[in-house]
Amino acid sequence: MPTKEQNHTAALLERFVQGSATHLQDFFGCHPAEGGRIFRVWAPHAKAVHIMGDFNAWATDSCPMKSIGSGVWEGFVPGLQTYDTYKYAVHTADGRVLAKADPFAFHAETRPGNGSKVYDLEGYSWGDEKWLEWRKSNPVYSAPCNIYEMHLGSWRRTGEDEFLSYRDIAEYLVPYIKEMGFTHVELMPVTEHPLDMSWGYQCTGYFAATSRFGTPQDFMYLVDQLHQAGIGVILDWVPSHFPRDGFGLYHFDGEPCYEYQDWRKGEHKEWGTMVFDYGRGEVRSFLISSALFWLEQYHIDGLRVDAVASMLYLDYNRQGGDWVPNIHGGHENLEAVSFLQHLNSSVFSAHPDVLMIAEESTAWPLVTAPVSEGGLGFNLKWNMGWMNDVSHYIKLDPYFRQFNHKDLTFSFMYAFSENFILPMSHDEVVHMKGSLLNKIPGEYKDKFAGVRAFYTYMLTHPGKKLMMMGSEFGQWNEWHYEHSLDWHLIEENQENRDMKAFFQAANNLYLQRGELWEIDFSWEGFQWLEADDANANTVAFLRKDRKGDFLVVVCNFSPVHHQGYRVGVPAAGKYALLLNSDDKEFGGAGLGDKGQLSTEKVACHGQEQSIVIDLPPMSGVIYRCARKAPAKKAAPPKKAVEKKAAVSKKTAKK
Repeated sequence: MPTKEQNHTAALLERFVQGSATHLQDFFGCHPAEGGRIFRVWAPHAKAVHIMGDFNAWATDSCPMKSIGSGVWEGFVPGLQTYDTYKYAVHTADGRVLAKADPFAFHAETRPGNGSKVYDLEGYSWGDEKWLEWRKSNPVYSAPCNIYEMHLGSWRRTGEDEFLSYRDIAEYLVPYIKEMGFTHVELMPVTEHPLDMSWGYQCTGYFAATSRFGTPQDFMYLVDQLHQAGIGVILDWVPSHFPRDGFGLYHFDGEPCYEYQDWRKGEHKEWGTMVFDYGRGEVRSFLISSALFWLEQYHIDGLRVDAVASMLYLDYNRQGGDWVPNIHGGHENLEAVSFLQHLNSSVFSAHPDVLMIAEESTAWPLVTAPVSEGGLGFNLKWNMGWMNDVSHYIKLDPYFRQFNHKDLTFSFMYAFSENFILPMSHDEVVHMKGSLLNKIPGEYKDKFAGVRAFYTYMLTHPGKKLMMMGSEFGQWNEWHYEHSLDWHLIEENQENRDMKAFFQAANNLYLQRGELWEIDFSWEGFQWLEADDANANTVAFLRKDRKGDFLVVVCNFSPVHHQGYRVGVPAAGKYALLLNSDDKEFGGAGLGDKGQLSTEKVACHGQEQSIVIDLPPMSGVIYRCARKAPAKKAAPPKKAVEKKAAVSKKTAKK
């Protein structure tokens, strides 16, 4: 009669095969057992599997594992210590012996080594309870969300150009993010990866925080310190593909295992990577367990799912005969669609207050709609179309911008079709695309003015925000993973200090004004005043909150000083300037309005009232209604007036 433990194992393996297991890391991998460690690994095509490491001189046949069903192997090694290195010696059906790292390892050697480490995750004492409670009652939909995207290996380095540790990064990063007014940091992948050049997007350890910067507990410390400061943490996560490194998932037991067997579905030739087999239950269980692992074990607040478009389309980046249609003859990967829906349903069922963000670059519908409504089930999506349009626009000489005005306004044709994040991400500041500052044409000061005007537009445009590190102080060189950001610019140049001051002021204004984030995903929070002033390179609009309060935003992307520029407003009264990107404290010329403006009863932009503003060149300005004019009493009826006059005349005669 099977024991209770055997029944538990059988039930887990059944869920594993069906694709419904959610915490595989508790069973697979390396775990403490009486007198040593127990190991479990999935290798369904293997003839035999052995455990090898420092403890047995890396012998490929001295620590055998036994098959326990469903392609799973189990073995025991006595006397192992934390940090001991190991791999699996997988004996294939055709006689080869493959040295494979543990897919479920919690810690790994630092490259160039690629072995797995014996490691336990227990023992860290978290202090972020207040943050996790706050997160539950502050859903992102009606909250500020301004994300600072960063690469841990190149944000800041030592004087010898070496990596900082997770703990050292926390010392610098936490006060900096608080000072700059960002709400979240988004970390490019920290999942273990062999090649720095991949930035982490070619992952080999789906349960291991990279050892480049320290131990798993060190990474917990970084997340914990950010949380205690009220800063959310988003992690880039890559279920779309994995590299062909021999020690990793590729042909794990000598044959396709985690990847599709048909190369027309299972390989991205241009990237040199393999595609997960989303139709296989074991693979679905593996990936969903990984997602939940980061959210639970490391208290991560959200996952940005990389390269979703490459998952959804069978013909993504493939030529004519290099892809296989689905059962209906279409190019949609139905298995990937089902997996993403299952992934998001599993995550939100367990943690309804986290973020699941799709980096999806096509017009696939309902990406952020619930699964119950036929959607993919994400709650946010990067707006890649907006990023491409505005990047093209700001690179243009201002004279030619008038002929490309739609780059500024086209996003509103679809702005509320999904729950969008507006990204100005790492993809836009690498590979000769130039830094954000160097995208702007003109003289040195023109570039800084252009960034300030653009950021004002970005911050006031509906949608949550994401900005790549370095842009906030005017990084001159485009981002490179091998070097620290150019922090010396802040010490050496007033222009960079002024740019940093502008971002700090703009971000803190964003945090204070609910008009800029309470209604990000509906027309109720936005209204055009002027969308078509292409000749002046200018747009004007309103942002509104739930109470009906509003801000007036005007952005001028031309080098022309528009004095006496009339803007329609919804209410009569006094208007005060909240932000002027041309202020001297930000490095501007100091042009623009200084005091409050009174409305005039002159119709403009569909409004009965208007103000006349001083609009500096290459600027963004934001006004609020400081005092509404009191409502005038309605005039009494004519007969009542005549009667009152007659009474007054009669009284006078007496």
